[in-house]
Amino acid sequence: MVIGGGLVGLAVAMEAGARFPGHRILVLEKEDRVAAHQSGRNSGVVHSGLYYRPGSLKARLCVEGGRLLRDFCREHGLPYEERGKVVVATTPEEAAALDGLLARGRANGVPGLERLDAAGLRAREPHAAGVAALLVPHAAITDYARVAQRYADVVRQRGGEVRTGARVVALRRDGGGDGSGGDGSVVETTAGAFGARLVVNCAGLFSDVVARMDGVDPRVRIVPFRGEYYALSPRTAALVRGLIYPVPDPRFPFLGVHFTPRVTGGVEAGPNAVLALAREGYRWADVDPAGLARSLAFPGFRRLLRRHWRTGLMEMRRSLSKRAFLAALRRLMPTLELDDLRPGGSGVRAMAVDPDGAMVDDFRFAESPGRIHVLNVPSPAATASIAIGRHIVSLLSGIRKP
Repeated sequence: MVIGGGLVGLAVAMEAGARFPGHRILVLEKEDRVAAHQSGRNSGVVHSGLYYRPGSLKARLCVEGGRLLRDFCREHGLPYEERGKVVVATTPEEAAALDGLLARGRANGVPGLERLDAAGLRAREPHAAGVAALLVPHAAITDYARVAQRYADVVRQRGGEVRTGARVVALRRDGGGDGSGGDGSVVETTAGAFGARLVVNCAGLFSDVVARMDGVDPRVRIVPFRGEYYALSPRTAALVRGLIYPVPDPRFPFLGVHFTPRVTGGVEAGPNAVLALAREGYRWADVDPAGLARSLAFPGFRRLLRRHWRTGLMEMRRSLSKRAFLAALRRLMPTLELDDLRPGGSGVRAMAVDPDGAMVDDFRFAESPGRIHVLNVPSPAATASIAIGRHIVSLLSGIRKP
């Protein structure tokens, strides 16, 4: 059984159906559709593996998962466009940082990386401004909501079930499990109770909550960060050829505001990374006082705020001021005007924070008998979802064979 109908949960179910034919696979999703939150509200970027520490799960599964996702999209007729990306340095200091990104990308097996000077950048993106850039020629975009829907179709084709409208309210042990006679689990939901021998918690923004239902101390707390976008006017969108990114701040797991073409047309600008006031807080008006109180009771959250309050205030200002958002974008494209930015969407990213206030850098899982809790799979989880699914099913096989 899989809790959570996002890309990772569906990829786990899809892989389990392939590896263990004949066994019942059930996905429980609390919303009325799959990919309702992180999976269906992201920028659609297929990440190349450029940014991640060599040897980490993120690096390995992103590069592997990107190839698997490309093949899946081509096999199933889903949009997949290799538009290429430039990571733009706007200062000499940022230009020096490109060397580290280039070395890291090559160590991770990212193909075709090329260092560009200012003239090379202008040839690739005539309206982007910078002193140097790193070209990632195979960077791509897709539609992850459609990918998730197709994952769900494959789960069903392999004999599994995707049950929507089933929010998990309790998770307990049961000696009978699914009737096989061994130790199992009962997952109680708003749609009834379901028995299972093996359970994978892919609840995303609520993964730590579900882990605690299991009596597991996840040692992290999920802190939600909202990313807000503007859409470029058609005139300005036509000036963007591929993906245009800044050099990221190595202190944070966020990549800075950037320009992303969409497979459905147009170009998005963003996102910022502002602390959300609810786990599904897509607007400033979405506030969960009880959830905020629980976060403040967590020492890691308080330490995070003390450590990064200046950056947090800057992100809040960018969220509340269109002019501040424009100023950040104009570092990459100076010709932008205020009227070029149209209201866009938003998404919320689940970021696991340790008790010491550090944002968890790599994918993280916790195991208990018959269960795996997926505690931290932020970006590039969408890109890596098929590879993550395979990794989790391998872990699951080691816990107990079906």
